[in-house]
Amino acid sequence: MAIRIKARQNESAGQMLRRFKKLCEKENLIKDVKKRQYFEKPSERKRRARRKAESRRYRELNFPQQRSRS
Repeated sequence: MAIRIKARQNESAGQMLRRFKKLCEKENLIKDVKKRQYFEKPSERKRRARRKAESRRYRELNFPQQRSRS
């Protein structure tokens, strides 16, 4: 999963760096690196996922999505 950037004609280093950063964001690479920076026990990972699911369910029940009438 290597991200490669080839220089385009008349492209500055700043423009290349900007394209590289956008590709890293698109691939969620920075988010993944930050997540793996510290070890997380499997039980903690499950607990975090369960909390996230509970909050998502709470939001969906209390604030249902409004459908547009187009």
